[in-house]
Amino acid sequence: MEEQEEIKTPTRPNPTRPRISWQKLTCLPLALVVALLVTLLWFRRARLDPVSQDAMARGRVTRALWQHVELTAIATVLVLVVAIPLGILLTRATFRRVTPVALTIATLGRAAPALGLLALPALWLGTGRKAVLLGIVVYAVLPVLATTIAGLKANDPALLETARGLGMSPLGVLTRVELPSAVPLILAGVRMTLVLNVGTVTLAALGGGGGLGVLITTGIAHHSLPLLLLGSILTTALALLVDWGVSVAELLVADVLHGGSRGS
Repeated sequence: MEEQEEIKTPTRPNPTRPRISWQKLTCLPLALVVALLVTLLWFRRARLDPVSQDAMARGRVTRALWQHVELTAIATVLVLVVAIPLGILLTRATFRRVTPVALTIATLGRAAPALGLLALPALWLGTGRKAVLLGIVVYAVLPVLATTIAGLKANDPALLETARGLGMSPLGVLTRVELPSAVPLILAGVRMTLVLNVGTVTLAALGGGGGLGVLITTGIAHHSLPLLLLGSILTTALALLVDWGVSVAELLVADVLHGGSRGS
């Protein structure tokens, strides 16, 4: 009986599939558009009470939405300005001993009730945007701070020694080796902070900061279901849209970093 040799055809490596699919880019935005259109149609057919009509007249909903976006953006920028440099500082040899203390303080700020953190600055600064922003920044600084420290600590020590051996300065090692490697983890912290801020800013209405929380608090105070639903739906849609946008940015940055590493 003749031995039959198995003919093995060489397998070609599958072309790398794009990290960002069209489903990722389109499904969530389309679902949000459909949900908002259904909400709009429901509001046009619903019988609104005088409180709801007054709260939604003269562009007040658009103004509240813009205030919400503005507060979220300003609070997130302030968190990044504080957390990323602080995270870099706490991973340097001089300040490394202070890292557990700083993380403990940041964790205590996150563990405290958000409403309490928003109320405390109001005792000092009074009601308004400044007090609201201070409370939100204290509440939301932990995710970015923790992921910045984790990302910088995750760097391979041998890689850092090689960079120093090539004559790079400490600043060069930080900007060209450490931070690019930590970017994915830092972006994950930014994503958590943005979504957290969208939800926390709804409490800004209690401190005179405005935003979509005005619709929710007005709906609760006057037992107006349409206002309560509108504020909740818009807040949820904004949080999902922000999360989707940052997740796409994460994939784009990962593609750029992987492409750069393959090119080198």
